[in-house]
Amino acid sequence: MEDHERGEAPRVADMFRDPAREDQWSPAARSLGAPQGGSQPKEAGPPAANGVSANKAKKRRKRKRGRKVFARDSQGRILDMRNGADAAPKPAEPNSIGIAGAGGARPQRRSGTPNAADAPAYAALDLGTNNCRLLVAIPTRPGHFRVVDAFSRIVRLGEGLSASGRLGDAAMNRAVDALKVCADKLAGRKLRRMRLIATEACRSAENGHAFLERVKRETGLTLEIIDRRTEARLAVSGCGSLIDRETHGVVLFDIGGGSSEIALIDISRHRTPRLADHIVSWTSLPVGVVSLAERFGGRHVTPEIFEAMVVEVGDLLEAFEGRRGLAHVASGSRFHLLGTSGTVTTLAGVHLELPRYDRRKVDGLWMERDSVDRMIQKLLGWDFEQRKANPCIGADRADLVLAGCAILEAIRRYWPSERLRVADRGLREGMLSEMMAEDGVWRRRRQKGPRLS
Repeated sequence: MEDHERGEAPRVADMFRDPAREDQWSPAARSLGAPQGGSQPKEAGPPAANGVSANKAKKRRKRKRGRKVFARDSQGRILDMRNGADAAPKPAEPNSIGIAGAGGARPQRRSGTPNAADAPAYAALDLGTNNCRLLVAIPTRPGHFRVVDAFSRIVRLGEGLSASGRLGDAAMNRAVDALKVCADKLAGRKLRRMRLIATEACRSAENGHAFLERVKRETGLTLEIIDRRTEARLAVSGCGSLIDRETHGVVLFDIGGGSSEIALIDISRHRTPRLADHIVSWTSLPVGVVSLAERFGGRHVTPEIFEAMVVEVGDLLEAFEGRRGLAHVASGSRFHLLGTSGTVTTLAGVHLELPRYDRRKVDGLWMERDSVDRMIQKLLGWDFEQRKANPCIGADRADLVLAGCAILEAIRRYWPSERLRVADRGLREGMLSEMMAEDGVWRRRRQKGPRLS
């Protein structure tokens, strides 16, 4: 896949607010500049007999002499020119992002708050069929955490797997190289807990377990292969805040490289803080963007080939016994689709005509049915080189994006919805939130510890 009760655990709805988009960080320091004085004082006239005018003039001169003068240094800091001291904080460092977000200014730290470099951190690593992703985060105020390090690389571990049933040497080498980078990042951190998982490629490959033994020898990292049920649950945990309170039903899907997880979520009767409790049915389709593109071809996709891919995925959905679990809400306005994968984030980026992919503009975006239709048709009308040239697709996804669109189209046909919400988050965020909730870090911090901004 591409990643708590009030008082005891935080609300899922608050778990993944993006500090880059919401007012959850401390306000930035005010810009300082020369005081906005009025016109220059007139020359003092002859002192009055009672000496009042003379005293006022003396006070004005005293205030003028004490007035601060500011200037900016070569680094952009604002200085008090009377004594050379900084009159404002240094510009914020580029950051540490909010929940799986993309950059932003570092929030000011409250007095007594431990430094991020010193605070025990949590790490989550997801080795999928197409990507290797890592997040390192520290818990902040209840229900939130701040990402202090991140890594993502397309490794295509599942390349050729659908044909051979085994992980190829070149694919394994790419994955090991990426995992070595992750190991270096983790080695320099004080970690309280970490969870390192592998999904469909290692799950289905004949040599999947042998490959993870090699990973342990060469990188020191011990990865666990999770089952499909766990993968579906973590996806829900990672995307909970994108389901609005007025929503009654959601089909959440994660289109991966080698499998696609789908969870039907019913919150029409009641809603508990743990959104995963509301999964009424789920399935894991043994097809993803890599495996489907290898079977049908991803570089040159005609409308006929695209339809054939949609039909194949539809046949898999037909075998899903729980597909009607939301029939009582699916026809209403409080039902929608929620997609977390490179396919839907790519579509969103193309829809927004972004000059380069920007997670802050994509995560949480609503797309109407007609907009999704137009984007799929637009990509179908592009040849491989045009897809490759788009900044939100690029060379790494140009041969995979239409296979992902075919899976998306099959899902939309089975669960028609007027709206699709886009999530740039998933398994890693789900792992982090579950580890922190299990450790009770938010509960203890609420009761007696200092809060992080």
